[in-house]
Amino acid sequence: MARVVIDTNVLVSTFLNKGKSRKLVLKLLDMHTVTLSSQMLAEIADVLSRDKFNVTTAQIDRYISVLVRQAIVVSTHSNSKIVLEDPDDDIVLDTALAGQADYIVSDDKHLLKLASYKQVKIVSVNEFMKIAPKKR
Repeated sequence: MARVVIDTNVLVSTFLNKGKSRKLVLKLLDMHTVTLSSQMLAEIADVLSRDKFNVTTAQIDRYISVLVRQAIVVSTHSNSKIVLEDPDDDIVLDTALAGQADYIVSDDKHLLKLASYKQVKIVSVNEFMKIAPKKR
């Protein structure tokens, strides 16, 4: 079983669309250990509350509640400055380190460009679907 951090862009896509991101996230929550942080959960809520998505506060709260129940939520204390082009991505890296993750699943070009951070592999949704470790 892998320990995985799912980037906020994938989790937002999962909420809004029924595509491959949703299929993967459901599989991850069922078969692997998903790690998130309170900072990531706050970012998801912030993004989904934007007018353009037309999502109610109740819907956001339910989604966050499901994520909290099914994932491990870790505290991050580091203020890494790794992704200079998009400092918000550093939260994902800090979460992966705090949660001792094996993978970060993201479709963010800045994170994917890194390919790995310390011992954590950074892969796209498509890539993880191909290499996903199976549950033992």
